[in-house]
Amino acid sequence: MSLTTGQIAEMTAGELCGPGDLRIDSLETLELAGAHQLTFIGDQKYAGAWADCSAKAALVARAIDVAPGDGRAVIRVDDADLAVATVLDAIARPTVVPEPGVHESAVIAESAQIADDVTIGPHCVIGDGVRIGPGCVLHANVSILDEAVIGRNGLVWPGAVIRERCTIGDNCIIHANATIGADGFAYRPSTDGRSLVKLSHVGTVRIGDDVEIGAGSCIDRGKFSATTVGDGTKIDNLVQIAHNCRIGRSVVIAGGCGIAGSIEIGDGAMLGGMVGIRDHVSIGPGATLAACAQVMSDVPAGETWGGSPAQELRAAIREVVAIRKLPDLMKQLKKQK
Repeated sequence: MSLTTGQIAEMTAGELCGPGDLRIDSLETLELAGAHQLTFIGDQKYAGAWADCSAKAALVARAIDVAPGDGRAVIRVDDADLAVATVLDAIARPTVVPEPGVHESAVIAESAQIADDVTIGPHCVIGDGVRIGPGCVLHANVSILDEAVIGRNGLVWPGAVIRERCTIGDNCIIHANATIGADGFAYRPSTDGRSLVKLSHVGTVRIGDDVEIGAGSCIDRGKFSATTVGDGTKIDNLVQIAHNCRIGRSVVIAGGCGIAGSIEIGDGAMLGGMVGIRDHVSIGPGATLAACAQVMSDVPAGETWGGSPAQELRAAIREVVAIRKLPDLMKQLKKQK
């Protein structure tokens, strides 16, 4: 689908500076954009690259001073990132879905309750007592085990596993090969000290509405009750969430994070990539953890922490700066000897 710069300005509530009839067929970054592509500038430090960019048009945050130039257009918007999201939605190709209905190779228990308009792809397995709400789409090789529940308009990509008695809310997206409700990782030494005893996990996982869970991510079931994920939370690929965690609303967790057992994460917290959090720690509402932070203690609400072990980010940066000065200080000390 292609759009004109005039149409893009209208859909983004932007101010058009330049021709309104330039045709745009896709979006790209400043350094890669071609003649029929739209780009974006959300920060002043990138504004200088516009002069050498081949794109015909750019979405530009209103605070940034950029002239369109001959034969090109600038669309000034309140938030360039949100404007990009609007345009992407408009030009995106339809999501690939299996053929409507239930594929003949799917294995579905007689006691399963499945809404009439649910789409179930090849080789899916639906267990006893499962309930699947209206509008759901299950791609190939999805397994939903006994008594699990999926709400309305769920989208489950190939190879995902939703284990027994777990509950998924409305409008959730589960990406390929994610596992919801695996056993928690809990062992104790045997009485003779020669082996490990596995602790059973009789709890479940309860996921709220509008949650997205990335490819290959795992959310373990609770030992006694439920591991919970609040409404609107977004979890990236390859994230491990251990048993009995309680994750709040609209939390953002980037790829590769490891979240140990019985952790509480408050509403609106943000975790950068590869963050690790030890068990029984609390992350306050609105807190931010910088990428690769190794969290060993509670993080207060609204604070930004980083480093290993993690601490308030400014203190962590001061320590890094001091450490980098050590080689020169050692040389000075040796000279004094």
